[in-house]
Amino acid sequence: MATSADMGMTSSQIAKLIDHSLLHPTMTDQEILAGLEVAKKYKVAAACIKPYCIPAAKTVLDGSGVLICAVIGFPHGNSTTAIKVLEAEEAVKAGAHEIDMVVNVGKVLGGDWDYVTDEIRAINEAVVKHGAKLKVIFENDYLEDEHIIRLCEICTDISVAFVKTSTGYGFVKQPNGMYSYKGATVPHLKLMKAHVGPAVQIKAAGGVRTLSEILTVASLGVTRVGASATTAIMEEAISREN
Repeated sequence: MATSADMGMTSSQIAKLIDHSLLHPTMTDQEILAGLEVAKKYKVAAACIKPYCIPAAKTVLDGSGVLICAVIGFPHGNSTTAIKVLEAEEAVKAGAHEIDMVVNVGKVLGGDWDYVTDEIRAINEAVVKHGAKLKVIFENDYLEDEHIIRLCEICTDISVAFVKTSTGYGFVKQPNGMYSYKGATVPHLKLMKAHVGPAVQIKAAGGVRTLSEILTVASLGVTRVGASATTAIMEEAISREN
C-alpha cells in the first residue's frame, strides 16, 4: 500500500479528501454533535449528514472551512423525483454546500434511462441553482459494469460535480441469507475513472477505513472519500509527519 510520504501528501491534504460520515441510522443528536467536532478538529473537506442536522452543523462548523454535505433519497433512492428535488432544495436553502443523492436503483437495473437521466438532471439543476454541488450515488454493489458505465456517461453529459460509489448501506443478500456489501472497490473506481469526463470528480464510499486505503483510492484519481474512521485515519497521518 502507498504511504502519505510515497504520495507526497501532508496530513492537511489528506483531511481534504475526507467527507466525515455521520449517517448511521442509530446516531443520536449528541453523537452527531461529537462527530461534527471531529470534522472541525481535523478540518476535513465536509461533514456528511442527514438533512435535519444542517442547523446544528452550521452552528458547529461556522468559520471552520468544513463544508456541509447533506444526503437525499438516502439510502435507497426510491422517493419520487419531485420529493428528491424538494429535499435537495430545502437542504441547500438550509445551508448545505453539497448534496449526495441516490439514484433510483430499480430504474437503473430496469434500463429506464430516460427516467434516470431526467431525475439526475432535475436534482442537479435544483442544487446548482442555489450554488451547491451534486454527488450522484450509484450503489455499485447492486449494479453490473454496464450500468456503472452508463451512469458515468449520463452524469458527464449533465455535468454533475461528482459520481460516488456507494451509500455504505447497500447490503446485498448472500446465498447463506446474510447481508453484506463491498462498497468502493478498486475495479469499480478504475471503471468509473475511465468513463467519466475530466470535469467530473469521483467519491469513494463504503469500506474505506484506513489511511493506506485512502491513499490507494487517491492514487486512482479519487478526490473525495466518505469515511467514518476519520479520527484513526487522521491520527495515523499526523503521526507519520512527526
